Amino acid sequence: MQTDTTVWTDVCDVSALHPYAGVAALIDDTQVALFYVPGNNADHVFAIGNHDPMAANAAVLASGIVADIDGEPTVASPLYKHHYRLRDGVCVEAPEHSAGSRPARIVAGRVQLQSTAECGDTERR
Repeated sequence: MQTDTTVWTDVCDVSALHPYAGVAALIDDTQVALFYVPGNNADHVFAIGNHDPMAANAAVLASGIVADIDGEPTVASPLYKHHYRLRDGVCVEAPEHSAGSRPARIVAGRVQLQSTAECGDTERR
């Protein structure tokens, strides 16, 4: 029998997040942009890096505008308006650039992120 050894970090109560708006958080010495997207069947929380790789890594993505591009939830950077997919942090207009992402979930009303030691997607800042 295989056991799940994934380490999750408790971040905040989901009520601290506003639907379709970003919030910056410092988790494991990494700036993360959290986005809460309520759904008909399930609510989702996404975590991407807060640094915009197309804007000299300015820490601004949590201040971006959440949008839907062909059914894909994205955030538009407030600086140059590039769109980043919330599920993986990849830039829609320039896929060779990524803000990075971390697995996120809601458990018993609490937002949790997977430990950076476990996922490694979001660069440490």
